[in-house]
Amino acid sequence: MSAPRSPLPWPLVALFTAGYLAPYLLPTTVGRLDAALPLTATQAGAVGSALLLASATAGFLLASRVDRIGARTLARAGLALAALGYGGAALTHAVPAVVAGALVGGFGSGTVTAVAATGIAAQRDPHRTSTLGLLGVSALAGAVYLTVPHLGPGHGQPLAAIALTALAVWPLTGRLPARTAAGPAAHRQEGRPPLPHRGLGLVLVAAMPCWSLAQNALWGVSGRIGLRQAHLTEATVGVVFAVALGAGLLGVLGAGAIGPRLGRAVPVGAGTALIAGCIALSASAADLPVFATGEIAWNLCYPIVLSYLIGLAASLDPRGRWAVLAGSASSLGTAAGPLAGSLLSAGAGFPVMGGVLAVGLLVVAVPLTVVARRAGRVVLPVVEIPVVEIPLETPAPPARGAYDTAAAAPLSQASAH
Repeated sequence: MSAPRSPLPWPLVALFTAGYLAPYLLPTTVGRLDAALPLTATQAGAVGSALLLASATAGFLLASRVDRIGARTLARAGLALAALGYGGAALTHAVPAVVAGALVGGFGSGTVTAVAATGIAAQRDPHRTSTLGLLGVSALAGAVYLTVPHLGPGHGQPLAAIALTALAVWPLTGRLPARTAAGPAAHRQEGRPPLPHRGLGLVLVAAMPCWSLAQNALWGVSGRIGLRQAHLTEATVGVVFAVALGAGLLGVLGAGAIGPRLGRAVPVGAGTALIAGCIALSASAADLPVFATGEIAWNLCYPIVLSYLIGLAASLDPRGRWAVLAGSASSLGTAAGPLAGSLLSAGAGFPVMGGVLAVGLLVVAVPLTVVARRAGRVVLPVVEIPVVEIPLETPAPPARGAYDTAAAAPLSQASAH
């Protein structure tokens, strides 16, 4: 008989979903800021970049503090900041107030993501948990893309959706630990152990900003590609995004089904090369078939590679420190993505932008593949995604220790969509 699996850490999955929702909704957020407020396309992209930069900042600041402050305290603080920041930005039309709300909300999203990623890195199977989180955020973002076009014009709808998600996740924070077993006293007695796999970790941290920048440079302007270059309506673009995110769900399920069978190097290297081709195709789209094909194929490949990168970072250090640093470095690329995409497309056009991003991804795929191959000596657990579970007996409630590990340290993964 196979050993029973540990209970699924649903609070961590919910926090992951809430923290990642803002980057996933970036195209509609930036597009509506451009359309509804006195902002140019480049200025709206800069607001999106500032939001994501605030998220990355939270990750770097919390890289060694989640276990000392306590997951529950930080999660609630992050959710409160997200609800207040995004909610406030949704309710005002004053550009300075919208920018301030986006910054506050972004910092909250980064805080929530850091808490979630810290717990995920401490799980027996971080790949499995992060896969469930990607499933959750893809499904929720797809529902928002289908709904927002029918709620009328204005910049507030996607921001309000993020704020309401933060409020909905709040009750689940009661199941998080107030403080990890290894509190401040233990840290003073034991000291802070050095980072393992320092060379591999540094290469990963250096490569992640470039990888994320390419993804989010396209994602930040995808709405404008559909509206202006492919001449589609907002409703049609929303349907394409929803279908694309549905393909992303299939991609995540595929990653879960494949698990360690192909190792890490093949999914990371070959997957990044496929993403490069998808970006070039989507950026050159002049009609619905090409636009839909590029976006759907890209969203199918993107979460597969992302799930392996999250698991790769978590495997380098059971305390989650490399996962936090790699995630925060990825957030820097995520933050620069919308502005980079806006500047490239404004200066050279969407097709040239896609070509530049594709070449950059092919270059960065080389060091990522090297890291994945060398880190492959660390066994990656088989990922199993439960579809339906019908317990025959009432299970005992999971102990608080299910989400509390003395070795947990923060992972700030704001790599966004």
